[in-house]
Amino acid sequence: MGSVRNKRVSVSEMMRIPPIKPKALFGCRHIQVLFMTFGFLCCYAVRVTMSVTLEAMTNSTKANPQFEEFHWNQSTKDTILSSFFWGYVCTQILGNVIAQRWGAQKVLFGALAINGLLTLLVHPAAHYGGWEFVCVTRILAGFAQGTIMPTLHTLLSKWSPSEERGRLAAFVYSGGWIGNVISLLSSGYLSASVLGWPSCFYFWGTMSLIAAICIMIFIKESPADHPNIPLDEKEFIEVSLGVTDTDEKLSTPWIAILTSVPVWALLVTQSVQNWGFWMLLTKMPSYMNSALGYDIQQNGTMSALPYLTAWILSFPFSYFSDLCIRKNIITLEVSRKICNTIGQWIPAIALICLGYVNKEQPEVAVAILIIAVGSNIAAYCGHNVNHMDLSPNFAGALMGFTNTAANICAILAPLISSVIVPNPSNILEWRNIFFLSAGLYIIGNLIFILFGKGKVQKWNDPIKKQKPVSIYQIGVVMEDNSETQKTNDQKNP
Repeated sequence: MGSVRNKRVSVSEMMRIPPIKPKALFGCRHIQVLFMTFGFLCCYAVRVTMSVTLEAMTNSTKANPQFEEFHWNQSTKDTILSSFFWGYVCTQILGNVIAQRWGAQKVLFGALAINGLLTLLVHPAAHYGGWEFVCVTRILAGFAQGTIMPTLHTLLSKWSPSEERGRLAAFVYSGGWIGNVISLLSSGYLSASVLGWPSCFYFWGTMSLIAAICIMIFIKESPADHPNIPLDEKEFIEVSLGVTDTDEKLSTPWIAILTSVPVWALLVTQSVQNWGFWMLLTKMPSYMNSALGYDIQQNGTMSALPYLTAWILSFPFSYFSDLCIRKNIITLEVSRKICNTIGQWIPAIALICLGYVNKEQPEVAVAILIIAVGSNIAAYCGHNVNHMDLSPNFAGALMGFTNTAANICAILAPLISSVIVPNPSNILEWRNIFFLSAGLYIIGNLIFILFGKGKVQKWNDPIKKQKPVSIYQIGVVMEDNSETQKTNDQKNP
């Protein structure tokens, strides 16, 4: 058996051999994905709880009037909502650099721990320092969370076999959507309870610290670093990804990345995705409250329904996306573009329809929002995993680059919305922001259809000379060795 393990083949030969699936249906890679999902859930919950809680902080009559109320105008509230992204946009690329140097697992742990501590400080910051100090906590929390997406992409690129990439990545990132659901629901009920709005920040700050501890204990940098991973699962992942034995350190080919048309197509569609996603997420509670007249508990429930629908739909979307690729029904590139079209053009149509719903039809508005947000989850099997398609080696760097630009749109969304919708109770003003978002969705996805790609780019592998790698497909190699031995026996009877 040792001779089989020592068989050396080239990377290209290795990639042509289909990997053998491990015997266990549930393995170490799934445990890694579960804890990544939990961490991402807490990240989104911390972001989103402010959207609902801010309504209770500034209008206690709709929540629990026994707790402190702050007389902040709409412009101040929009500044607080966008302040998170001021820090968030600064560390996207930096997060990947730090993850490459110190390890993605350590960066993920640190980001969640800092995020949790800062969330615990929001209540005292508001009480003693006003909205300015709240903005400081949000900026710093955003600064910590800016490393999360590049770090998760780095970990997923090491733990996700290519044929499972869609559903594993979709499961991790759907954690953000279920985080939205739980956060929107819990924030509404906690704000109206005897615990009041401060409990929202204390609860999710504590949960983030728990997630950080779980990451520290259970997450491993790669299959090679996991002490208890079964050999067949380790081989399945590494053969699928074409892991090599080379010790040569890969240098990020920034010039090639910055001049790549598929990367720029990805950047555009990701930017419009962030615009639409965060415009809806940050402004939906205000729309529910001011335009449709829901109270704080109804607000949280109605705002959560679209994201619950999206989370449920993420499973069939990701499953059928991977199934069609695995069965060669459609190519990987076509799958990405179909999913992205569902995820952006259906929401665009829904938002146009939403613009014509009047104040007397709140149930219709909620139903349309469910369609808009629910179908948007398909984009996570579209452009959101395209970074790993284009470059498994530099998926984290790509995510850092595209997510930096995308989150500038996340900063602008609530600020521009407050300009377009100065009177949140005016349903006609909301129509303008819905139409703008729909137009951006249409243009962004059209560019991805025309210029996006699903193949690994040449600059993914900048190493000129690669060392041979150990082959893990024992059966294939044994057959090869057997043929070689038979030839030698014929030559030397």
